[in-house]
Amino acid sequence: MRNKKKLEARPQIHPFTDLHLVSGSNPLVIEKGEGIYLFDSLGAKYLDAMSGLWCATLGYSQQRITEAAQRQLSILPFSHTFRGRSTPPINQLAQKLIDLSPAQLTSVFFACSGSEANESAIKIAWSFHRSNEESSRKKIIAHQKSYHGSAIYSAQISGSPMMHEHQNAEIPDIIFVTEPDVHKQRLQKETTEDFVERLATNLEDLILREGPETIAAFIAEPVMGVGGVIIPPKNYFEKVQKILSKYGVLLIADEVICGFGRTGNMFGSETFGMSPDIMTVAKGLSAAYFPISAVLTNKKIYESLINLSQKIGLFSHGFTNSGHPVGAAVALEALKIIEEDCIIDHVRDVSQDFRAQLFKISADPIIADVRSIGLMGAFDLNVLDKDSGNKLMHCAQKHSLFIRAIGNTIVLAPPLIISRQEINLLFERLSVAIKKWKNRIN
Repeated sequence: MRNKKKLEARPQIHPFTDLHLVSGSNPLVIEKGEGIYLFDSLGAKYLDAMSGLWCATLGYSQQRITEAAQRQLSILPFSHTFRGRSTPPINQLAQKLIDLSPAQLTSVFFACSGSEANESAIKIAWSFHRSNEESSRKKIIAHQKSYHGSAIYSAQISGSPMMHEHQNAEIPDIIFVTEPDVHKQRLQKETTEDFVERLATNLEDLILREGPETIAAFIAEPVMGVGGVIIPPKNYFEKVQKILSKYGVLLIADEVICGFGRTGNMFGSETFGMSPDIMTVAKGLSAAYFPISAVLTNKKIYESLINLSQKIGLFSHGFTNSGHPVGAAVALEALKIIEEDCIIDHVRDVSQDFRAQLFKISADPIIADVRSIGLMGAFDLNVLDKDSGNKLMHCAQKHSLFIRAIGNTIVLAPPLIISRQEINLLFERLSVAIKKWKNRIN
């Protein structure tokens, strides 16, 4: 057994962690990954039912991706994209993303994370309206319970009071609307169609009340992942987009979690009939093998950026690692694997097993509001203890399973390469963990 004293957590500030619980303690040190499994420093093996943080979509130890990174590192380990520079892999990746995206998206800006991509998307939306001499369009509409990142502005457009409280920042011109959660937000005796109609009517009333000339964009995840896998009714975005188009409000699709196969299509926008003006991607873009993200825009927005840069001298936005050549090479290889290994067909195929197993555990009265789409799913715990989700998550970890608790919602999003046999194993371990957890609370 290794000397764990060398692995104390104190020097690290762990993200999204109750720091007083880990300060000075021994962290869980992950040393190796293989397929859908992770191994800690003591040799314990875990089934990763969360793809890391939704991002390790192709699992671990994909040799093709490793080799692609090594090749690019040996040729050109870095070059920036400022002042009109580019590299072969970033040129190829930009074109690949355009080819894969909904037909109306024609241009790509690169960043390093989902937070950066979403902040960039907002800046681009503001620039579009400024170029069109509508500088008063600054307000952003977002869903309650949404998550769009943890940088200053991306955190503020996330519908999480905890995020806002931690930052102690009050940024004006952000408006939140009710999330399209049929389970929790539908009124008594209200049909799903009536629910969608009510949310659409409320959105239009909001735009008219605020003044259409003040609204820049509506940013939305096709499926709200961190909100607890909130799956909108099929016609929700169709109605929303009609209203946005009517008043000249841009639609930004946050595909950071949903993109590249998670919902059973290349993009969640396809699953839910969205035609975004701007789309952000990250996580699955490189299957988590390199930090890279992108913002895709349609032609009218790109042309507006050209016009504005002519007026002020340049497009004054970017990051040192925007369009990193190694990240681009990694992303290209990940996309090749998705296509050549028919990953999306596989997701559609095994998602039926995933859904069946998920709904099977709902027979337990302590489980409520089970939902899934593609290879992402969630359920709520029927308990009053607000910390029950975390307790079940830790119990699952003791039984060699990584899941995620969001309050008393349990979320599952395994790597897209998971097999039927591994889905069975996932739910076997989850069922054991639930049983052990129930025995402790009873």
